[in-house]
Amino acid sequence: MTFDAIGIAGSALTVHRKWLDAVSDNLANMNNVSATSGNAFQQKYVEASESPDGQGVYVKSTPLGSGAGRIVYQPDHPLADANGNVKYPDIDMAEQMGSLIVAQRGYQANAQVVDRARETYMAALEIGRS
Repeated sequence: MTFDAIGIAGSALTVHRKWLDAVSDNLANMNNVSATSGNAFQQKYVEASESPDGQGVYVKSTPLGSGAGRIVYQPDHPLADANGNVKYPDIDMAEQMGSLIVAQRGYQANAQVVDRARETYMAALEIGRS
C-alpha cells in the first residue's frame, strides 16, 4: 500500500512538473515578436490521463495552441510588415498565473504524499526491528 501511494504520487509529480514547465515556457515567450507572415509562439498545454493500470497518471499529450497570435501595430520594429504590423502570441497572463498556482499546489501536495508514505514505511521498518 505504501509503495502504491509513492508510485501514484510520483507519477502525479511528473505530470505537475511538466505542467509547470509548459506554463513557464508560455510566460517566458508571451512577448516574443514574429513577422505577420509566420506563426506566433504557440502556447503549450499538458493533457494528463489515468494510467492504463489505474495506478497513477501520465502526460497523454502536449498540444500546442494557435499560431494565429494577435496583430499589433509597431512600425519601428525590425519584423514589421509593410503596414507596420507584427504578431505576438495570444497568451493570457492571468490564465497562466492561475495555472501556475494550481500546478504548483498539485506538485506540493503530491510531494507531501510521497514524504508521508516514506515516513510510514520507515516507521513500519522500525516496528519490525524491535
